[in-house]
Amino acid sequence: MNATRYAEGPQQDVAARFAAGDEDALALAYEQLGPLVHTLAWRSLGNVQDAEDVTQQVFLAAWRGRAGYRSERGTLTGWIVGITRHVIVDALAGRTRRAATERAVARRQEASIRHFGGDESELTLDRVMVLQTMTSLSPVQRRLVGMTIYGDMTHAQISRETGLPLGTVKSHIRRGFLALRRVMEASA
Repeated sequence: MNATRYAEGPQQDVAARFAAGDEDALALAYEQLGPLVHTLAWRSLGNVQDAEDVTQQVFLAAWRGRAGYRSERGTLTGWIVGITRHVIVDALAGRTRRAATERAVARRQEASIRHFGGDESELTLDRVMVLQTMTSLSPVQRRLVGMTIYGDMTHAQISRETGLPLGTVKSHIRRGFLALRRVMEASA
């Protein structure tokens, strides 16, 4: 038996079982392709924790979207690598959005410090608007955003402190910052 044919047989079987919803096939796909996905994410993002998050998101997306996999279009490996590329692009875009939000917040804080003693009514209005926005966040988002801003904690530190998964912490903080950003942009 030719080595290529032998390799194709088991992979095709795993792919068919995966598409049919066999959880054991998901475990096998993760075992076989997880290192590849993790390496692609790590090389693109340069951060082990982000690569771990991307790997988890890729396999979750693949499992949820398994009905969209078509073996006649390509291998399961190729399909999962395609999902990986999309998730990496989303992660990079999220970084850019977070950085822009953090810069906007920093500029506002810097401006507040420079103009301290100036127009107190504008500063008070800004504080009220931020506090009002914070109250519109869920209690979990409010706590996590507060830990980020006022506690100066990293996502990993917050995850350890709260016991929440790192991806969940990042999602809550991102959505919280987006809400804060909308208010700040509206008031500018």
